[in-house]
Amino acid sequence: MLRIAFAFSATLAMFACFNSQADAAQCGSSSAGFAAWKQEFAGEARAKGISAATIQALMATNYAQATINADRGQRSFNLSLDQFLAKRGATTIVAKGRQLKASQGALFASIQSRYGVPPGPLLAIWGMETGFGSQRGNQNMLASIATLAYDCRRSEYFTEHLYAALQLIDRGALSPAQRGSMHGEVGQTQFMPKAILAYGTGNLENAANALTSTANFLKAHGWRTGAGYQPGEPNFAAIQAWNAAGVYQKAIALMGRQIDGGE
Repeated sequence: MLRIAFAFSATLAMFACFNSQADAAQCGSSSAGFAAWKQEFAGEARAKGISAATIQALMATNYAQATINADRGQRSFNLSLDQFLAKRGATTIVAKGRQLKASQGALFASIQSRYGVPPGPLLAIWGMETGFGSQRGNQNMLASIATLAYDCRRSEYFTEHLYAALQLIDRGALSPAQRGSMHGEVGQTQFMPKAILAYGTGNLENAANALTSTANFLKAHGWRTGAGYQPGEPNFAAIQAWNAAGVYQKAIALMGRQIDGGE
């Protein structure tokens, strides 16, 4: 079992240190500079307390060209809502979501009682992210995130996630061999490392833990018990915090409502 429930205040304190980019390793746009970047970044990580064993794991990573290709090819977020729903199999997600809501009612009742989040949006996220756990990705998480931290397009954003991944490996919460999706997302609902540190409640390969962690994330981003979660309603902002793409946000809200029994 992974142990990912950490003190949030301690996490914030560590990231206050990690967020400084003044001496950041030089980013690049091809594999040519990745080895030199790792060497420079390793020195920075060592100075911030990352262990030698974890740094060695980082140094062993290869440039993830498949991750770069995926990062440059995210076209589905430019589709219309109807096109996006069709492409992502919304009808199947809603049907399976309703089945799981019924068969795992006790779990969803417990989550809703604790966090105020109903089953619909959680099941919509689970179905959208991994097909209810069937497609969790097979990329090396550390290599993917290290490659994106090196890549100039969003280096600062992924550098924060790389430090989080290194912390999780240091603590034994993740393995250097952890597999995930193209951008380093892991688990049943696809958490990034920084979010694991802040909101994870256990081994995210376990569905119950992942769903609980997702509800914890939504509550931390303003979810109000009993309020609506469609566009324009109070809880839609929490869904927006989960994913920045507008069409994704609307899809989760719509599928969630259908799973929860709405039209």
